[in-house]
Amino acid sequence: MPDGGAAREVTAPRADARRNRALVLQAARFAFEEMGLGVPLGEIARRAGVGAGTVYRHFPSKDALFRAAVVDRIELFTDTARDLVDAEDAGAVFFRFLASVVRLTSRNKALCDALETAGAGPFAPSPGAGRDFDEALEALLTRAQQAGAVRRDVGMTDLRALLVGCLSMERARAAGGSEVDAPGRMTALMCDALRARPSVTKLPPKAGKRNESRCEVCGAALAAARTGRPARYCGGACRQKAHRARGRTRRP
Repeated sequence: MPDGGAAREVTAPRADARRNRALVLQAARFAFEEMGLGVPLGEIARRAGVGAGTVYRHFPSKDALFRAAVVDRIELFTDTARDLVDAEDAGAVFFRFLASVVRLTSRNKALCDALETAGAGPFAPSPGAGRDFDEALEALLTRAQQAGAVRRDVGMTDLRALLVGCLSMERARAAGGSEVDAPGRMTALMCDALRARPSVTKLPPKAGKRNESRCEVCGAALAAARTGRPARYCGGACRQKAHRARGRTRRP
């Protein structure tokens, strides 16, 4: 009969190895979330409470550990996009998905780095995580364009650049800590820029003098009227824009 003690001696190291791997992966997720790719492996080992050699036994490189820590999050975005591709109101679905990706990713430096370098660098040897995400996002983009909700001259190169830039700006504004820097402001501006018929994105007015009049179109300060009715627009260009806007609203 097999020796039960010998069996325990064989399985015990495997249990320890699994536990150590889980500790390393959990520590890596938190460390990468805070510091991105710049975190040293020694810092991850310290947080996991193991030696650097233990980290290397489970993950031969920092790139391998990075992929293991964030690939599942990218795949979750991809699966969500695939589930939404046939949903009704393709335009609204596209913008909601884009805003959700920015909201969830901007809090996580690792995901920001992952989306920025998807398809290259740390993601190059991964099982298509970056490519799959791009393809799923492009499918949502195409459906939104076919529905007339997104500009047709926007491609994936444009969308990726806007997405990465928006993530960077949302993180920068959040780091400012000002009440004026409301979360999602940069995302709203990005979505407005993508719309097929973009509305005017009104920026917060600068602090001005009390009772100061401003142009109804661009918000620029108006010179005080000396005689007659106060001006409503700063010049002929804004007056024409307002006239065209009124004409569109009157059409049946």
